[in-house]
Amino acid sequence: MREVTREEYLKFMEAHDFVVIENVKVALDKKWDLKKFQPDSYALEEWTVWSFPDRGDWATHVGNYRGNWSPYIPRNLIEGYTKQGDVVCDPMTGSGTTLVECKLLGRDGVGVDINLNAVMITMNRLDFRYVPIDPKYRAPTIRVYEGDARRLNEIGDETIDLVATHPPYCGIVPYSKSQIPGDLSSLKLEDFLVEIGKVAKECFRILKPGKYCGILIGDTRKHRHYVPIHIGVLNKFLEAGFLLKEDIIKLQHKTKTTRERWRGRRYDFYKIAHEHLYVFRKPSEGERILDYRYSLRWW
Repeated sequence: MREVTREEYLKFMEAHDFVVIENVKVALDKKWDLKKFQPDSYALEEWTVWSFPDRGDWATHVGNYRGNWSPYIPRNLIEGYTKQGDVVCDPMTGSGTTLVECKLLGRDGVGVDINLNAVMITMNRLDFRYVPIDPKYRAPTIRVYEGDARRLNEIGDETIDLVATHPPYCGIVPYSKSQIPGDLSSLKLEDFLVEIGKVAKECFRILKPGKYCGILIGDTRKHRHYVPIHIGVLNKFLEAGFLLKEDIIKLQHKTKTTRERWRGRRYDFYKIAHEHLYVFRKPSEGERILDYRYSLRWW
């Protein structure tokens, strides 16, 4: 892990107007002209099916980064499982959606991504002035690293209050065409699950006891049959020592990858329109784990 400084970011901005992610140009805004900093209407979700037809466009949230998640998801996780001043980590930060929500909600943030271009997008989207009228708001400290989610060596044991992340999906969206060493999105399924197991162990290590880890994961098809990637990911996080707190079905709307792949085609199967948002909990010190044996890997 290597922290990317503001000085490095500013030099990068002087030399670049955009970066390329998966053959798509993503503009870097030189000066954000923001009209709103919060969603127009919002309430914490209460059910295990989440649906956001309007993916969210407040602050610097822009849907031009393939595979990023709706800001409503980290907002719900952050407000549901942390308080102001807590530390949130996104070990595969992508375009920085989670960290932008940390800034708006007054949580300290740590973001990590293996792709330096993604790190620069994240820092660009954090580069706006925010002075809310809420007297309880405190400006958070947010750090962004170029690094590998399997080796979070700059993050101490049991120092994080919430992990919230949206991993690259095996075989769905490769996030770096140039084959960046360690990029999980380019791996075969078997190798992907081995490596995501290492991510799970690191998430477990950095989380404080009793705290939560939210992971959004989707599935794919191969040879026109369903491939339940989420089951493999679930197993790896349970094997790492987590308890399963929630399994939330997140409905998908206007999915760019699905539209492009199946536009104008005939097919004999259903298009995938959901993902799994798993919320795991790290057991508290001295907790009687057997009370939760059916929320462990019991099968």
